Amino acid sequence: MSDATASLSVMAKSTNLRIASVNVNGIRAAYRKGMADWVNSRGADIIAIQEVRATVDDLSGLLGPEWDILHDEATAKGRAGVALASRRKAEIHRVTFGDDDFDSAGRWLEADYDVDGTIVTVVSTYVHSGEADTPKQVEKYKFLDALLKRLPELKAHNPLSVFMGDLNVGHRTLDIKNWRGNVKRAGFLPQERAYFDKIFGAEGEEGYNTGSAGLGWVDLGRKFAGDVDGPYTWWSNRGQAFDNDTGWRIDYQVATPELAAKATSYAVDRYPSYDARWSDHAPIVVDYKL
Repeated sequence: MSDATASLSVMAKSTNLRIASVNVNGIRAAYRKGMADWVNSRGADIIAIQEVRATVDDLSGLLGPEWDILHDEATAKGRAGVALASRRKAEIHRVTFGDDDFDSAGRWLEADYDVDGTIVTVVSTYVHSGEADTPKQVEKYKFLDALLKRLPELKAHNPLSVFMGDLNVGHRTLDIKNWRGNVKRAGFLPQERAYFDKIFGAEGEEGYNTGSAGLGWVDLGRKFAGDVDGPYTWWSNRGQAFDNDTGWRIDYQVATPELAAKATSYAVDRYPSYDARWSDHAPIVVDYKL
């Protein structure tokens, strides 16, 4: 085989992988409002789902037998819950996260997928919403501490890793339309944003407002959109927030540099109208070429 023929053979083996992520705000309600049409038409290979608020039987019944489903329910029934639905069966999955005395049930689910010979690790996660100066915020910081500890381990486990979901933090002023009115509210507190400075900071270099070296993960939304407002992924149900695009970018896909280099497109599937929404969050869809 000539070098040219070998090169063409390698190129022919590349695989396109489409991964979507969405907080459904209750999957049974989302399906009643039209989520099935999006699932059936979007062509995702893997879907990370947050705030499932249902059982694995509910998920199987709604999505159908063609999907391999992993689900981690929250300790409190009807709350939180994360899932991974894939057209490929997971090689292995993990839910252990944080210290033994920390209840992360329904908020962190990892799985390894064999994509035509390439292992890709995908995480569906749902970070606490928090509330400034309350025990809810303490739990949120515990989760973010566990996240900082887990990410280097995840990268060491597999250089082709991505975590995604509703992270409930707007990292920069570009990520919230009305950021001035939210600087003292959970979701945009300086301490919360410092965690993200560290996650996205250059690996081995001390980043702004972090006090320690960055972890080097890539925010794919910002990588593709650049330094622009949004694109937002969540809108309050109050007032005309959706119609006026007064939103927050709190849903992310965050990849290792190695996997980020294989991302070819990024999209926020914003609903055409307020009445057409099946969740208060819009799905994020990223294409990768492996």
